Amino acid sequence: MFKLLTTGFWETVARLILRNKIAILITVILYTIFFSMQWKHMRFTYTEANLLPDEHEVNLTYNNFLDIFGEEGNLIILGVKDSTLFNVDKFNAWNQLSEDFKAYDEVETVLSIKDLQKLVKNTKEERFDLEPFIKDSISSVKQIDKLQEELFKKYPFYDNFLFNKDTKTIRTAIYLKKEIVNTPLRKDFVIKTLKEKIDAFEVETNLDVRISGMPYIRTLNSQNIVDEISLFIGAALAVTSLIFFLFFRSFRATFISLIVVCIGVMWTFGILGLLKYEITVLTALIPPLIIVIGIPNCIFLINKYQHEVRLHGNKVKSLQRVITKVGNATLMTNVTTASGFATFILTESQLLKEFGIVASLSILAIFILCLLIIPILYTFLPYPKPRHLEHLNKRWINGFVDWMERMVKHKKITIYVTALILLIASLLGINKIVISGSLIEDMPKKTEFFNDIRFFESEFNGIMPLEIMVDTKRKKGVMKLATIKRMNELEELIDEIPELSRPISVVSLVKYAKQAYTNGNPKYYQLPTSQENLFISSYVKKSSSDLDLLKNFVDSTGQYARITTFMKDIGTDKMQRIEEDLQNKINKVFPKERYEVTITGKALVFQKGTKYLVRNLVISLTLAIFLISIFMAYMFRSVRMIVVSLIPNLLPLLVTAGMMGYLGVPIKPSTILVFSIAFGISVDDTIHFLAKYRQELQANHWKIRKSVYAALRETGVSMFYTSIVLFFGFSVFTISSFGGTVALGGLVSATLLFAMLSNLLLLPSLLLSLERSIANKEVLKEPSINIIPEDKTDEKE
Repeated sequence: MFKLLTTGFWETVARLILRNKIAILITVILYTIFFSMQWKHMRFTYTEANLLPDEHEVNLTYNNFLDIFGEEGNLIILGVKDSTLFNVDKFNAWNQLSEDFKAYDEVETVLSIKDLQKLVKNTKEERFDLEPFIKDSISSVKQIDKLQEELFKKYPFYDNFLFNKDTKTIRTAIYLKKEIVNTPLRKDFVIKTLKEKIDAFEVETNLDVRISGMPYIRTLNSQNIVDEISLFIGAALAVTSLIFFLFFRSFRATFISLIVVCIGVMWTFGILGLLKYEITVLTALIPPLIIVIGIPNCIFLINKYQHEVRLHGNKVKSLQRVITKVGNATLMTNVTTASGFATFILTESQLLKEFGIVASLSILAIFILCLLIIPILYTFLPYPKPRHLEHLNKRWINGFVDWMERMVKHKKITIYVTALILLIASLLGINKIVISGSLIEDMPKKTEFFNDIRFFESEFNGIMPLEIMVDTKRKKGVMKLATIKRMNELEELIDEIPELSRPISVVSLVKYAKQAYTNGNPKYYQLPTSQENLFISSYVKKSSSDLDLLKNFVDSTGQYARITTFMKDIGTDKMQRIEEDLQNKINKVFPKERYEVTITGKALVFQKGTKYLVRNLVISLTLAIFLISIFMAYMFRSVRMIVVSLIPNLLPLLVTAGMMGYLGVPIKPSTILVFSIAFGISVDDTIHFLAKYRQELQANHWKIRKSVYAALRETGVSMFYTSIVLFFGFSVFTISSFGGTVALGGLVSATLLFAMLSNLLLLPSLLLSLERSIANKEVLKEPSINIIPEDKTDEKE
């Protein structure tokens, strides 16, 4: 009954589409206009992707830190490493450049060499005063030499902050207003103001200015994402349409396919705007994905239309059969592909949820567009010319199909042994896979801003902020000497870790205060004794209100302190080791009943997020396998068929994972998508093959071998066509400047190629070897869903 209802349903759909073609076309145009109007709501991301759920403990800790000390990622760094900087004209020009940035509304404060001040003991009034190192502009080389002597040798407080005394690299720190850091105003300032001003300065002085800092990196990285969307769309259209044309030798068919996928891309952007989601490094992949996934739909529909036209020459009947015979199969394959993406919706990561929602909706949308637009447009067009039908002879591909049939007939043992060897090698490779939690690993390696990141890593030990927050659990507890000494012990450990920069905190200020109290003697840049602390504290209390050096390191109540260090771009394993070392030291130095000390910062949040996503990878892939298994069971009403259908689809995933281990491709936010995406797409081939196989069984009176070979020859061609399109379509992503996107494209392409061979060689071999237990009338007699309806009419009429 369900079978008849399903067949009747598609016959009804075919009549509705072909009888209401004008109304449907107008509806599609109106929806396209509606979605185009939603583009204005699209937003480009202004922060790093938050890979953790909002309520995750790591996020709560980080947000608590931000509530107390404000946005940490508001620092832009300018740097110069050039001996010619230390002449009068260039040094004054550098100081003036820094001074000019103070005038902009987006800037909160600027710290440059000229802004540095000495902490000086005022014995007469028993207080500390601040005196600038540079009172006016520099007028002689002698003054520069004196400045270098003082900064590089006498004032360790400033070392590794605005200069590196060993390499003579100079920095300027520009702090943006915290309220604009995650808004479009940041982009305008970085692109239109900062870059233009720096470029002009470089031309004027012939100095190479390096720029970095999280606001700058975020802005240029986001801009690269935006720029690559159009690149991917253009490349995907070019590659898939070229392959399509080579298959069909028809400009008309190619043009129709391009119309369909372009409308699909417009709808995808509309869905992003309608849901008000940000365009991230993941959602930017969806428009070209829709092109790559949409073209195989067009291949199935147009190929079937041309096949029917050649059989009986009746255009209306051909278009009806396109919908009734291919519509169901295409729906099933698109649903399984969408399911692969939809599993991300069930994770707790907002980033993956948004990706899963938009991708799955867009895939279903492109199916609807293909089913509606292609048959309708062909009703207005003349019959295909004979040359357009030549590809149906499949002469050039017969050699490939013959090879597959020979392998399945005579080389089953070879196929099984090869599969077993691949499985063992893959399992060994999987053991070599590492997890990467690097913030910058996937950033474009050839860009200027990436080279600048490496420059600052080399000169100042990194730019990725790592924060340690100390809660003394009482007001003004930070300035207790016991607290300062404990913080100093922790900082001594940080100093010993080569991947971390010299820490900055109130400890350095206390040491600086003692140095000032001893009349600036650098030998006394150290913590005061208890007695000295009493005298120094009295000096601090009487000091000018301008002596506000504590505001960035201690909160207004004096209960919380922060220790800021910067981390190099390191792997997850090293990061975990550093975190463990710091936590062990914290547990030893800070009694839990008196202090609560937390480690946080962007670097740690991203690393934790990557580990979280790896766990979600297992969950999403398991869900994808479970959902598609239930789907297969419902279609074929056989638990045994689930096992047979999963084996050729899981093996390619294991092979890909093994390749990642051998090639050193780490598990990271971009590459974890490979498995669910590839599984959702590759299982389509299995559905097509098993559906055709069941149909052949009925037509051939349950003769197993004859049915397997017939299904292989019939589906082998279409599976080859679509796999080639998908292989080259996903290969488009390898032109990206983002390492993760390149890996995603290459790995999905390789997986789908393995999946095609697995479904064309391993799957039919398994059916032949297990024919007595699964390939019989009891198992496959009556499916719940008739994927490919049997012909009720004579095809020769």
